[in-house]
Amino acid sequence: MKPGVRALGIAESYRRDHGHDPTSDRDRSTLAGAVVRADCVVDGLAYERCRVGGTDATDSVGSLLETVARPDVQYVLLGAIAPAWYNFFDLERIHEAAARPVIAVTFESSSGLEAGLCDAFSGAELRQRLAVYRRLPSRTELTVNDETVYARYLGCDRDEAVSVLRAFTPEGGRPEPLRVARLAARAGDSYADTVGAE
Repeated sequence: MKPGVRALGIAESYRRDHGHDPTSDRDRSTLAGAVVRADCVVDGLAYERCRVGGTDATDSVGSLLETVARPDVQYVLLGAIAPAWYNFFDLERIHEAAARPVIAVTFESSSGLEAGLCDAFSGAELRQRLAVYRRLPSRTELTVNDETVYARYLGCDRDEAVSVLRAFTPEGGRPEPLRVARLAARAGDSYADTVGAE
């Protein structure tokens, strides 16, 4: 892959206060978007928030895409499918908004999220989340630098998804756009904590 190919990685950070206040801004998760070239040069950052336990994460990704507004970004990488306590990313809607391949990457084996959803939600809230979850592409086990990752992808086939993840992962199993986005999200979260404490 050419070194100038760019991907937008999106990752989250969230730390709940011990004294839970449902009106607090701490009930929002920080999403960071990092534009990174295949040669690992960081080329842009953007931030958005979504509600913990809400259903606005997909809209927040849409806002990030508008903020970044980079036609030279060829791929969108997501570091989760259910950030902010089951605030699911709707990959079909994100793919439609991005108009480019979308690859969601997770790093642990899982038997699925339905049991946890059924424990945490009921009624319309459960039905809405189950509908999004069940529409997700199937999860594929892949090897990147001798590490196992799990990917769901839209707008590309398995071979292209593997090629992208390997090209953007110089070491370990975490693609650089997601690693940088996660660091940025944590830094943004820490800064929000500092400002909120003043």
